[in-house]
Amino acid sequence: MRFSLFIHMERYDDSIPHEQHWRDLVELARLAESGGFSTVWIGEHHSMEYTVSPNPIPQLAYLAAHTSTIRLGAGTIIAPFWNPIRAAGEIALLDVISGGRAELGVARGAYQFEFDRLADGMPATQGGKAMQEIVATVNRLWDGDYAHEGEAFQFPTSTSVPKPIQRNPPVWVAARSPESHDFAVAHGANVMVTPLMKGDEEVEDLVRKYETAIANHPEIPKRPEIMVLRHAYVHAADDPEGWRVGAEGVNKFYRVFDAWAGNTTTPENGFLDPSPESKFADRPEFAPESLRRAAMIGTPEEVVDRLRGYEELGVSEFSFWSDNTLPHEQKRRSLQLFIDEVVPAFRT
Repeated sequence: MRFSLFIHMERYDDSIPHEQHWRDLVELARLAESGGFSTVWIGEHHSMEYTVSPNPIPQLAYLAAHTSTIRLGAGTIIAPFWNPIRAAGEIALLDVISGGRAELGVARGAYQFEFDRLADGMPATQGGKAMQEIVATVNRLWDGDYAHEGEAFQFPTSTSVPKPIQRNPPVWVAARSPESHDFAVAHGANVMVTPLMKGDEEVEDLVRKYETAIANHPEIPKRPEIMVLRHAYVHAADDPEGWRVGAEGVNKFYRVFDAWAGNTTTPENGFLDPSPESKFADRPEFAPESLRRAAMIGTPEEVVDRLRGYEELGVSEFSFWSDNTLPHEQKRRSLQLFIDEVVPAFRT
């Protein structure tokens, strides 16, 4: 099982400028590369200071010039906001810039807030068709001329310019339902899953859906891979209460997530306050003690034990989700501990 870093600039007030947040992101990405991580993933979100990422491609292009081996994943672009020709061309250009290190993740989108502003109020739940059509068309555009007549997109004969160095960049689908797993596998795409606040039983269930999809498609020439994305925080073994820092940071993240997902309050200059803790009095999964068990939080030994279970399930990649509301120095220490004391346990 390999490891990757999932990262964004995240701001909860304006005390630190974007320039410093960007320097911090670059430092963590380079640290991940030096620690043997396979990929750095950056997603897409709009008008949200807690996830500053209107387009992953220029960020990854910058990282291409400041790294040499780590792969560069757009994870994920929001399909209804992209034309397939644009997606194919921008990823191909990233592949050229990086010397063949680009990967593409595609999602349907989740925040109605964004769809109200970028897709004329289209229900976010209807983004699946656009996701499916991008996944089904980018490889054809990378291979040569292709015309498309779909429900979400239509275009006459076109091609990707430039062409990627790889034949072709790996494509990943953000999947949860059995149908989305089946679609990804049927189209030769890898699967990325996020258990969010649920425990490892959710990881087992998602892997079962993935394995079922593979069993249902014996015709595919190559077995797709599966990545588990999970909030992660590693603390020193001699600090028995160290987990609380990570758990409380992730708790705040999900309370901010809840405020944006609720789409009931107008943000001020890109900021929304976290939903109050009192709102989750009857939601035990939000409690720090619960998040300690669900998120990948613990000492290096505890984290290694849990990741062994993921490896035995057949998980191809574990993505260390660094968005957790904590200051940069705490993020850096946690990532360094993971590199120094967790990664070596999985080297063959």
